[in-house]
Amino acid sequence: MKSNSIAALAATLPLLLASQAGQAQNANRHFDSATRRDGLLEVRTSDGSYLIKPYSARIVETTFVPNGEQLDPASHAVVLAPVAVKTTLATKPNSIEYATPGIVVTITKSPFQISYAYRGKRLVAEKLGYIKVKDDAASGSKDINKGQARELEGIEFALEQDEALYGAGERAVGMNRRGHRFTLYNKAHYGYGDKSEQMGYAIPVALSSKMYAIHFDNPQTGYLDFDSKRRGSLTYETIGGRKTYQVIAGDSWEDVIGNYTSLTGKQPLPPRWAFGNFAMRFGYRNEAIARDTVNKFIAEDIPLDAIVFDLFWFGKEVKGTMGNLEWDKDSYPNPTGMIADFQKKGVQTVLITEPFVLDTSSKWQEAVDKKVLGTDADGKPLAYDFYFGHTGLIDIFGKPGKDWFWNIYKGLRQQGVTGVWGDLGEPEVHPTAMRHATGSADQVHNIYGHQWARLVAEGYQQDFPTERPFILMRAGYSGTQRYGIIPWSGDVDRGWGGLQSQPEISLQMGMQGLGYMHSDLGGFANPVLDNELYTRWLQYGVFQPIFRPHAQDDVPPEPVYREDRTKALAREAIRLRYRLLPYNYTLGFDNNQQGLPLMRPMLYEEPGNAKVRAMSSTYLWGKDFLVTPVLKQGATTAEVYFPARSAWFDFYNGEKHAGGATETVKLSADHVPVYVRAGAFIPMAKVVQTTRDYSTKHIDLHYYHDASVSAGAGKLYDDDGITAQAYEQGKYELLNFTSKLQGRSLTLRVESAVGTQYQRPERSIALQVHNITAHPSLVRVDGKPVIFVWDEAAKVLNITLPASSQPGRSVAITL
Repeated sequence: MKSNSIAALAATLPLLLASQAGQAQNANRHFDSATRRDGLLEVRTSDGSYLIKPYSARIVETTFVPNGEQLDPASHAVVLAPVAVKTTLATKPNSIEYATPGIVVTITKSPFQISYAYRGKRLVAEKLGYIKVKDDAASGSKDINKGQARELEGIEFALEQDEALYGAGERAVGMNRRGHRFTLYNKAHYGYGDKSEQMGYAIPVALSSKMYAIHFDNPQTGYLDFDSKRRGSLTYETIGGRKTYQVIAGDSWEDVIGNYTSLTGKQPLPPRWAFGNFAMRFGYRNEAIARDTVNKFIAEDIPLDAIVFDLFWFGKEVKGTMGNLEWDKDSYPNPTGMIADFQKKGVQTVLITEPFVLDTSSKWQEAVDKKVLGTDADGKPLAYDFYFGHTGLIDIFGKPGKDWFWNIYKGLRQQGVTGVWGDLGEPEVHPTAMRHATGSADQVHNIYGHQWARLVAEGYQQDFPTERPFILMRAGYSGTQRYGIIPWSGDVDRGWGGLQSQPEISLQMGMQGLGYMHSDLGGFANPVLDNELYTRWLQYGVFQPIFRPHAQDDVPPEPVYREDRTKALAREAIRLRYRLLPYNYTLGFDNNQQGLPLMRPMLYEEPGNAKVRAMSSTYLWGKDFLVTPVLKQGATTAEVYFPARSAWFDFYNGEKHAGGATETVKLSADHVPVYVRAGAFIPMAKVVQTTRDYSTKHIDLHYYHDASVSAGAGKLYDDDGITAQAYEQGKYELLNFTSKLQGRSLTLRVESAVGTQYQRPERSIALQVHNITAHPSLVRVDGKPVIFVWDEAAKVLNITLPASSQPGRSVAITL
């Protein structure tokens, strides 16, 4: 397929839409034969072959290979090896059913159609199926085709009338994205507010309210049309490449996303310090400012785990220095000593890097000589102008560029740097004429950030195999989560509109496998001083995956530089973040093992409730917290929908709320509305200045009792917080919490399971049982009666479990 400018492609959109019906090749497509071979079903048609391959009982892949083309087996997204799935093939007069134990693929012979069902429920069917459209509008254009006609390829599916759609990557258009046509081209959107159609993660996946997903396994540029013309169609369109998609089904949303992340890769557990607080701005202009900032956090008793350096670490000016990628010695005379001093305080160092090497940088000639850069058609480095200067782009698809870039990271790691920040990695400016080792710019553009994250992850595996990398990235692709990526939502406007778009972005990305999507807390772009906005954003940040204030430095994003009232509220939010470390770190473990997002939409709780399909104003943090961020200036009340399957308790005052109702709640200045599910266990810890000092030798365990809950469960995962694949190596502990209510007897148990390479600590537990409305008559710990404290006003029962290394503990309460 010929490579094309995405801009030129967009210009031909009206013609494309008008011509689809007339030029779609399957108008005369007819069935020829079906043959089982090599673990797949090959269906021959008049214009090509369909190859249908099950990966599991709940994942089926379909590839169309047009006549005259060869199968391209390579996928940048899929890592799951197909298992030996038991399949059956049933032939009927006008159809064939190819069935796994879960998904049934039906091939209707005439008129030809492929449809998919799961456990007897129809999921989706091809409508026109594979389409190929000739586009003569490109003639005379100034792109690389120089007047040649372009061919666009697509796959069209039929949608039901009331079907809601999610996916297509990072966007801010509303939770139900049906009715939009999305450009599949990673692109930064500076200073966006409550709406954004195109951002840094263009993920070619569609998820349906019918609880299935379709992943289009091709990174080339194009479009994903979520029924923008209201014709009941879902259409994937591309400039070329594979015509492959996977249908993913499941019994719940947890199941669907778990299957999708099994297909594309599970996220490694980040280092524990990633769950702490970051100091970050654009930017620390010298060593003295950086040191002073870290010391202020300590002096103000505000926990801190990392400091992040923007581009002033390698240059005094914003323009002209990108590509130096080494410390500016005037501004940072002793970087190794500075980093070591931060480490002694439990503070990690993260550095920004970009894939651009300016011709004014100290490394330009080296990059040219070592053939590190993307080239023009003649094989010469292609240089061009963008905001920061005249530049080349590192070709990370070829070995010279990959090795050169990794050696820089390796040297920085040897200096003590423990975090990589990859900025502008869409890439921000990527000429269509550029050539890379594995394809043209438009063919590889959407996987540039993906490949960059892979470069870092594989470098760590090779040279620092015991360490977990921290990789902060603004762009990526399907499956990039398997490289440990920490995505963020770009240069959001420092305004209420910017805040309002954030829950949707994180919730959608979590459903697409990227569970750590988060925002620059407080907003990044524009010098806005709004203490209410800043406070509400940080309070929301307690319940988003990464807690990282960041902004242009006209107005400081660090709480230590804000006025006293704002600083106090920020301190309170950050300290709560640290108290929740046991719960939050366990969410990271669940994401690693099951693909569960940390932030979950209400769909997870009530998939059959049409009223929550478009809801992002309230969401689940893990399984057991219900969170409603304050997103409007001056708001004094908020509407909260309480999911019907549980009763819910106010996290701050213990007030009970019935499930299945929408309530108007009063707002407080010092926190956003947060509720805990009845029957939930919430493990918490004492506040530490840095996660280096975190320990589970003592935990505060909260159980939310309710008469409606006969059995509850929870858990806490722990390891050393730094070792790669600690769980797989047996270097972990898993505490399981259970409750059982029989009549007036409530029994709580804590069971510890440790890996083969882990020593269980001696642990004490401060247990708080909430919603105890009357004085208990008796409490036993490990079978022995104990003294307890019942707070009548708060309805909280306080019980101390003394330090013990026993694997099992029990508390029996007679109510």
